[in-house]
Amino acid sequence: MNGNVEVVVVGGGYGGVTAANSLARRDGVSVTLVNPRPTFVERIRLHQLVTGSDDAVEGFGEVLGGNVRLVVDTATRIDAAERQVSLASGGTLSYDYLVYAVGSGASDPGVPGAAEFAHSVSDLEGAERLRSALAATPESAPVTVVGAGPTGLETAAELAEAGREVTLVCGDVLGSSLHARGRRPVARRLARLGVSVLEGPRARVTEVTQGAVRLDDGRELPSAVTIWTAGFRVPDLAARSGLRTDTEGRLVTDATLTSLGDVRIVAAGDAAVMTDRPFRMSCQAAVQLGPAAAATILRRIAGKAPAPVRMFFAGQCLSLGRNEGVTQFSYPNDKVNALHISGRSGAGVKEIACRFTLNKLVSGARKASSRASHGDSTDRLESPQPEHRTTPSST
Repeated sequence: MNGNVEVVVVGGGYGGVTAANSLARRDGVSVTLVNPRPTFVERIRLHQLVTGSDDAVEGFGEVLGGNVRLVVDTATRIDAAERQVSLASGGTLSYDYLVYAVGSGASDPGVPGAAEFAHSVSDLEGAERLRSALAATPESAPVTVVGAGPTGLETAAELAEAGREVTLVCGDVLGSSLHARGRRPVARRLARLGVSVLEGPRARVTEVTQGAVRLDDGRELPSAVTIWTAGFRVPDLAARSGLRTDTEGRLVTDATLTSLGDVRIVAAGDAAVMTDRPFRMSCQAAVQLGPAAAATILRRIAGKAPAPVRMFFAGQCLSLGRNEGVTQFSYPNDKVNALHISGRSGAGVKEIACRFTLNKLVSGARKASSRASHGDSTDRLESPQPEHRTTPSST
C-alpha cells in the first residue's frame, strides 16, 4: 500500500493498547485509539479498587505511545463499506485498517432483581459504584458475592480481609476453572477469612432483592450489598454494524484475527472469537492478541500473507486478599494441571504478574514514542467535531 496508512483502534484495554503501540512503531502508519475514558483501566486490579488498596487506573500518557492519537469518545457504528467509524459525539473517523478491541463487561444475569439490585466489578464505573455502596453500609452488614470464578474469588477474599461478612454463592463448584488440587488452598484461605461458601446444584441464585438473595433450594440470605460476578458479555458494536458475529455477539475471525468477510478489520481481545480456536476471555489472552492483530495488519500492508496466531497460556493467578494467593499453572493450551503455588508466594506471583503486565505496556509505549519526532504536537485528547470526517495525524 502506498502512502500513509491510517489505522483506527477501537477500545483502549490491554488488547487495544498493545495493538496500538505495536502499530505505532512502524514508519508510514498513523494510529488513532478510540476509548470512552481518558484513563487506562487495570481491570485485573478492580477488586482492589473496591477496598481502596489500588486505584486500578493509569494515565494513557504512561501506557500509550506519544505518537498514538487518543480520541476520548465512544464508537457507535462501523461502516465497513466506507471504512468509517461513527462516534457518539457525532464525528467520524476514516481508516485503512481497523482493530476491533472493545473488550467485555458484566453479562445480563437473567435473574429477577439482579440488574436492579446487584453490583458489578467488571468495569471501572461498576467498581466505583460498588465502593460507594460499601462505604455507605455498616462493616457488619452481610455482603453476598455471586459467582466463584476468578473475579468472584478475588472480590470475596478482598472484602473479607477488609473485615466484611461475606457469603460466596458458587453455583455448582468453587473455582470451576481450577484443578482440584489448586482448589483446596483457595477453599482453606476463604475459610480462614471467614467467607461462607455455598456450592452445589441447589446453590444458585433465583432472585435478588434490595436486602436479600434467594436460592434455588428456597433459602433466603440477608444481603445488604450483592455483587454479581458470574459471566461476561461483549458490546454489540459488531452486530449493530452488520459484521459477522457468533451467538454471543463476538466478532468472528479466522486464525489470523481477520474478520470473516472483511480483511480491513482485525480483532484483539475478549470481543472476538476465532472460528477454529476459541480462547478464554482474559488479560493473558489480550496482551498476546494485541501484538498479533498488529502483525496481521503490518504484513498485509507489506503485501505479505498474515500468519495464524499462536496462543500460549501459563495459568491463572489469583489474589486472595493482600497476603495470600494461588497461582494455578496450565499447559500451553490453557488446560490446567495439578501444579500450583499458594500462600504468600501465590500472592507474590500474582503481584509480579500485575506489575509485569503494566510494565510491558509502558515499555511498548516507550518503543512507540521513540519513533515520534521531538516536535510532535499531536493533541492526545482531541475529540472530533460533529459533521466532520477526522483522520489520525501523521507522525
